[in-house]
Amino acid sequence: MIIMAGQKASRRERIKKGIRKNLAGTSERPRLSVFRSNKGIYAQIIDDNAGKTLVAASSLSKDFVASGNKVDQSKAVGKLVAEKAVAAGINKVVFDRNGYLYHGRIKSLAEGAREGGLDF
Repeated sequence: MIIMAGQKASRRERIKKGIRKNLAGTSERPRLSVFRSNKGIYAQIIDDNAGKTLVAASSLSKDFVASGNKVDQSKAVGKLVAEKAVAAGINKVVFDRNGYLYHGRIKSLAEGAREGGLDF
C-alpha cells in the first residue's frame, strides 16, 4: 500500500509540472490554484510575477461556514474565494487544478468560483 501511495503522488507531481510549464499567473490574470487533502480543500489566487498570494480560502478557515458533504463544501470554498477576489478587484483568473483530475471536489470548487463571479 505504501508503494501505491508514492506512485500516486509522483504521478500527480509529473502532471503538475506539465501543467505549470504552460500556465502562469500574471498581475492582469492571476492563477487560481487548488489543493485538496482528505480533510479539506484550499484555494489561492496567486500572482506568479510578484510571487504573492492575493486571496486565499479554505474549508478549514475560521471564516468558512458550510455543512454537507465534501463536494458541497468545495463549492462553498469556490464561492468564498470568488467573493474575496471580486472584493480585491480580480475578475479574471487562470485555473490551476494542480495535477488533480477535473472531477468531483475540484470541479465543484471551479463551478462555485464561476458562480461567485470569477471568469476562467
